[in-house]
Amino acid sequence: MPFLPTAAHSIMLHVELDNIPNTLGRLATAIGEVRGNIVSMEGFDVRGDKLINDVCVNCIDEEHSSTVVAAVNALSGVKLLSWYDRTFAMHEGGKIGIKSLCSVDDRHDLSMAYTPGVARVCNAIFDDPNKSHDLTIRKNTVAIVSDGTAVLGLGDIGPLAAMPVMEGKALLFKEFAGVDAFPVCLNVNDPSEIVETVIRLAPSFGGINLEDIAAPAAFEVEDALKEALDIPVFHDDQHGTAVVTLAALWNACRITERKIEDLSVVIAGMGAAGVAVGKILLNAGVGEIVGVDRTGAVYSGRDNLNFAKEWFAENTNPERKMGSLQDVLVGADVFIGVSGPGLVTASDLRTMSANPIVFAMANPDPEIRPEEADGIATVMATGRSDYPNQINNVLAFPGIFRGALDAQAIDITENMKIAAARAIADSVSDEQLSPKFIVPSVFDKSVPLAVAKAVAEAARTDGVCRAQ
Repeated sequence: MPFLPTAAHSIMLHVELDNIPNTLGRLATAIGEVRGNIVSMEGFDVRGDKLINDVCVNCIDEEHSSTVVAAVNALSGVKLLSWYDRTFAMHEGGKIGIKSLCSVDDRHDLSMAYTPGVARVCNAIFDDPNKSHDLTIRKNTVAIVSDGTAVLGLGDIGPLAAMPVMEGKALLFKEFAGVDAFPVCLNVNDPSEIVETVIRLAPSFGGINLEDIAAPAAFEVEDALKEALDIPVFHDDQHGTAVVTLAALWNACRITERKIEDLSVVIAGMGAAGVAVGKILLNAGVGEIVGVDRTGAVYSGRDNLNFAKEWFAENTNPERKMGSLQDVLVGADVFIGVSGPGLVTASDLRTMSANPIVFAMANPDPEIRPEEADGIATVMATGRSDYPNQINNVLAFPGIFRGALDAQAIDITENMKIAAARAIADSVSDEQLSPKFIVPSVFDKSVPLAVAKAVAEAARTDGVCRAQ
C-alpha cells in the first residue's frame, strides 16, 4: 500500500503565477495529481499581472519532492522562483542554544556573577557538595549521551550523524518540561569508554539521559552508571518507550474490556526497548509475554542469547513457546513491535485473538502500517506522529526528569516509571478515550506536569531523594 505524504518531507515552493483565472487552480491540481498534499499557502503578493505566493506541500519522500517540483516547473503561467526542504531548514545551525539567566550590566553584577563574589559560592559547595544541586546548573540540567550506534531506525551512523536527534531531544526537554538538556555525542569504540567519560562529566549535570546506544551495550552502560553515580540515569530508548507502551496498553484494555493480567503479549525485537517493555509489563502484571528476535521465540535454554535476553528468557514465556514470530502470534491478544519495517502482514494479524491490539512502533517505518491493519486491529498504535496513537517517548522523559530533578532523586526506580505510566494513562479521560485516542497528545502541556508530580511522589515513597 502506498505511503502517505508527511510533514517530515515537506517543501516550501516560492511561486510566481499569472494573475488570471484558474492559474492557482491548475497549480493545485498539478500538485495533487502527483500525490502532493498542499497544507498551507501564504497571503498573495499582487504585483500587477503577477501573483507571488509560498505554498507548503507535504511529500512522501525525497524522490517524491523532486516529482512535485518537476510538476510545478512544467506548468505554463507558473514560475517556480525557489524552493527548499523545510526539515533541513529547521535544522540549519542547530536547534538549541544557551540563554543567560541573569544580566551583567555593571561592575556590581560582575562582582556577584564572577570574581570575587563567586568564590563564596565555590567554598559553600566545597564544604557541602550537595549544594551544587541548588547553586549551579545541575539543578536543572541533563546530559543526553549517545555513541550513535542505534539511532532511530538508521542503525550505527556514528556520533556526528546522531547530533540532530540529540539536539531534538534537548529541544523537547526544554519545550515540554523546562529542563535544560545538552547533547553529548561520544566518539568511542567500547561501552566502557562511555561509562568512563560520563563519570568524568557527571559533576556538570543533574541527570543522565542515555540515548540510541545499541544493545547489549546499552544495558551494560546503564547498569554501570547507575552503580557509579548519585544522579538519575535513564536510558530513554528502554524506559521511555516502556513507560508510554504500558500507559497505552492500560487504555487499550479499557477499550477492549480486557484485564492486563489476562493478556497474552508478543514482543518483536529484543533490543534495549523490547527487553525494557517486557520488564515493565511484567511489573504491571501482564499474564503472558513472549519475545521474538531474529532467531525466533526467546525461551529458557535457547541458544544465541546475550545476558539481557537470558534474563528475559528466564522471566517470560513460561510455556516455552518456540518458532517464528508468525508461530507465536497465533492466538495472542497484543502485538508490540520494536524491531523493523514490514515484519508482519494483515494475514498474521488475523491469526491473533478477537479484537487484537497492535502497537507497531518501529521508526520511521512500522512493522505494519495502519492502512494494512485497518479493519483487523481493534486498537492500532505506531511510533509516528502522522498516525493516531503515537507511542512517543516525549510523553514520558521530560516529565520523568522534571519530577526526578524536583525531588532531587538519586535514582529512577521501577515504581517511578510505573507511576509515570499511570499518570500518562490517566491523562486520557473516559470522554476522550477511543480506539484512535489511547494516549494523550504530545502537545498537551498538562501531561509532563502530571508525570513530574507522580514521579516525584514515587521517588519520595521509595526513599531515593537526596537529603535537603
